[in-house]
Amino acid sequence: MKLITDASVAEFNDLLTELRTLRTQVEERATRRLAGFNRHFDGGEISPSALNMAHYLALRQFDLRRLQERLARMGLSSLGRIEANVLPNLDAVIGLLGRALGEPGSDFAPYGDVGKRLLGKHTDDIFGPMDGEREVRIMVTLPSTAAEDYKLIKNLLRVGTNCVRINCAHDDETAWAAMIHNVRRASKETRRHCRVLMDLGGHKLRTGPLAEAPKILACKPKRDVYGRVVEPVEILLHNALAKNPPNPVDKGLIVSGEIFKLFKAGDVLNYTDTRGKPRTLRLIRHPSRNVWLAHCEKLAYLGDGVNATLVRGESEILGESTLSIITPSAVDLRVKVGDALLLSFGDEPAQPALRNAKGKIVTPARIGCGEEEVKNCLQPGDPVWFDDGKIGTVVEKIRKDGALLRVTQAKNNGSRLLSDKGINFPKTRLQLPPLSSKDLHDLDFVCRHADMVGFSFVESLEDLEFMLGQLDQRGASNLPVIAKIESDRAVRNLPDLILGGIGRHNLGVMIARGDLAVELGSVRLAEIQEEILWVCESAHVPVIWATQVLETMTKKGELSRPEFTDAAMSVRAECVMLNKGNYIVRTVEILADVLSRMQAHQRKKFSRLRALHW
Repeated sequence: MKLITDASVAEFNDLLTELRTLRTQVEERATRRLAGFNRHFDGGEISPSALNMAHYLALRQFDLRRLQERLARMGLSSLGRIEANVLPNLDAVIGLLGRALGEPGSDFAPYGDVGKRLLGKHTDDIFGPMDGEREVRIMVTLPSTAAEDYKLIKNLLRVGTNCVRINCAHDDETAWAAMIHNVRRASKETRRHCRVLMDLGGHKLRTGPLAEAPKILACKPKRDVYGRVVEPVEILLHNALAKNPPNPVDKGLIVSGEIFKLFKAGDVLNYTDTRGKPRTLRLIRHPSRNVWLAHCEKLAYLGDGVNATLVRGESEILGESTLSIITPSAVDLRVKVGDALLLSFGDEPAQPALRNAKGKIVTPARIGCGEEEVKNCLQPGDPVWFDDGKIGTVVEKIRKDGALLRVTQAKNNGSRLLSDKGINFPKTRLQLPPLSSKDLHDLDFVCRHADMVGFSFVESLEDLEFMLGQLDQRGASNLPVIAKIESDRAVRNLPDLILGGIGRHNLGVMIARGDLAVELGSVRLAEIQEEILWVCESAHVPVIWATQVLETMTKKGELSRPEFTDAAMSVRAECVMLNKGNYIVRTVEILADVLSRMQAHQRKKFSRLRALHW
């Protein structure tokens, strides 16, 4: 029986020859890539997942777009979904072409779903089994309040959370233990599986503390166009003699002495502000036992420790008190494009720039970094980014007191530098150990209590081997490791990192898109996150899609169409991570619905394949 026309025979023969040649080259290149990796596998035998990944990386050294178009034109597989089963997929197309040409001994067999099953097994091994039909897991970063708020965790599990993340950069072992206890309890009561990822904080590549500004409380009532006060400033007055100190609140004052007991609605506290202006606070109501609400109806600047007189009616003086400001404010450290900025590595708090009478900078602004070793790694010309790329700088000079930077990117009216914000050094080779001393201390707790450990700033196979050695020392060799891909170097070393790890350990990958966007640029990130997904699928390694997923919904309760598109695309990963926020329970509900709907439309991807350069 003739299966194809004479006109198609030549093209089918050409395709068959090209595919057979391609298959041979893929095997040869994969063999060369795997040379020396046998020692990373039990018994020295390369695993099927590692072999498939090597085949995929070899295949992607070729530009396959023209071949894809020809295959699709002939009604054959375009190889667009080849990641999980490379050689079986190629063999299926080769067998189909041979059979169509009537070659003796040609056989065709579907390539099956071995890769999908392996990826599913590895995903279950790390994140646990799923409750329900949704395949993609949802991970939630727990806030500090989760140590006490059991109801929050129970509600998170109830609406679809499958695993939680505890950031070891915050809180302490007591709080972590309480969070995990609540998770275990909620999992048991809701009968829903929930595993715990404890994320090591990594080296403190963050801005240091800001210096305190003078304690001044500025009160500026709202006025209409005629200058009349339409909304006074509300200030909470707290009793200094209360057993429990007040929480740090805006516009808050502490009232000293016994005078607080005399307060009545309508009374006033007369004082002189920092400009020598006589001003008044009027007592309005008593919302709780040790708190009074007062109104300020004129512009005033209260200094810390100002003396105030309690007056009732027209002139009855009841006593005096001292008003103290509760919350110390930090200095306002702003930088503009062209400004100098000193990155220091000592304990001194950050300071704004000092200017002369003409406004010229005499001493540049200073901000600290928690890792002193960074100074020895920096070179003039190295870019340095702050706060997820909001502020860009470049190193001009290395001085005894730090690195002098020049601001290259900021808002037109200046960008504010805050404490505890991330610092990125995308072009600097930082000579830092894989784990900090704090990480090593925290790892003791993690190994006893967590279901998986997050490895921040892992950049090489050597880093991973160090982590695995530390787990072995603690008797936790079976604890899954989530490698957080946060730098350009980590991206470039990802194939070796995976090939050297999956043969002996349960390994997952987190795409830390925030840091990667700073390291690579947002445009490059768009394609890199796709490539990471493909490479990990070829190795049957589960991926966590992280950073700012439905961030506006989580933080503000507001829907954002671009963020929903991003959330919909996250269905290609095995797990999606949400950050903490006041609306996190509702956000989990929405994300679970989005993922369930998208699951019916898409699994992983179908893409045209151009050459990669891993």
